[in-house]
Amino acid sequence: MAGGWSSDGAVHEQIDASVEDAVRLARSRITNGESLTRCEQCGEPISEARQKALPGVRLCIECRSEFEKKHEALTGFNRRAGKDSQLK
Repeated sequence: MAGGWSSDGAVHEQIDASVEDAVRLARSRITNGESLTRCEQCGEPISEARQKALPGVRLCIECRSEFEKKHEALTGFNRRAGKDSQLK
């Protein structure tokens, strides 16, 4: 049953979209393959300890931190906003 402006199944679509976003983010964090010796973004050396701890690492700590900050901000999208908040 639809309520307000939402269509039938809208809640399930919102849940599915949230799960898909979370899976996409988790997959982006998985490393695999051979580790790089230099960051592919800034070119700074990647320590041996980091290479051993995270097989397949491609970014230095600083670039990885920036990457995660940007992507964490994207996951905060409010899909549950009520129609009243959309009208403001």
